[in-house]
Amino acid sequence: MSFMTMLSKKFSLPAQDEALPGRSNAIVPGEAHFVNGRSLQGPYPETFKTVLFGMGCFWGAERLFWQLPGVHVTAVGYAGGHTPNPTYHETCSGRTGHTEAILVVYDPDQTSLSDLLKVFWENHDPTQGMRQGNDTGTQYRSAIYVGSGEDIAQAEQSREAYQSALKAGGHMASITTEIRQLDEFYFAEEYHQQYLAKNPAGYCGIGGTGVSCPTGL
Repeated sequence: MSFMTMLSKKFSLPAQDEALPGRSNAIVPGEAHFVNGRSLQGPYPETFKTVLFGMGCFWGAERLFWQLPGVHVTAVGYAGGHTPNPTYHETCSGRTGHTEAILVVYDPDQTSLSDLLKVFWENHDPTQGMRQGNDTGTQYRSAIYVGSGEDIAQAEQSREAYQSALKAGGHMASITTEIRQLDEFYFAEEYHQQYLAKNPAGYCGIGGTGVSCPTGL
């Protein structure tokens, strides 16, 4: 395989028959949330809702959400691809189809999907395709995976609103964020969970466009 072919595959998603086979055994987090002590796997309270966000390296992105009021628990993992139970190194190869994702479980009586979407849009650049800043590859693409058709409609509405805000702010590039129904979420390895709480000086690639997201979406 030529270097140019390898490079192009890094920036394009594999078809299902091209993806790595994965494995039947899942990565199971062995500890509670490092910051709030709650179970990463649940069970979660029945009235709580779940959303997955992909916005580049999941280390810094997870920290944004565990600090928010109304968020019950967060975790990092892999979503949106083909390979069952992938590892970090497999996901980084670009051959699983997954993006690095943050699981956010929240109490809709205390916070809203709109509040979470505002944090999502304002803290990364959703126009960069298969990269985020200097982090390049399919695993760094922007994505929103939600649990219902109503939430998909709200996420799409927020995307259009933020696209208009970007244009008004002088950013002409189009948003590339993938929005679809929440599918399988695979937990990442234990050392990735709440990484920046365990390693305060660790790498954080979070950076937005400087454009505020309209509220009340």
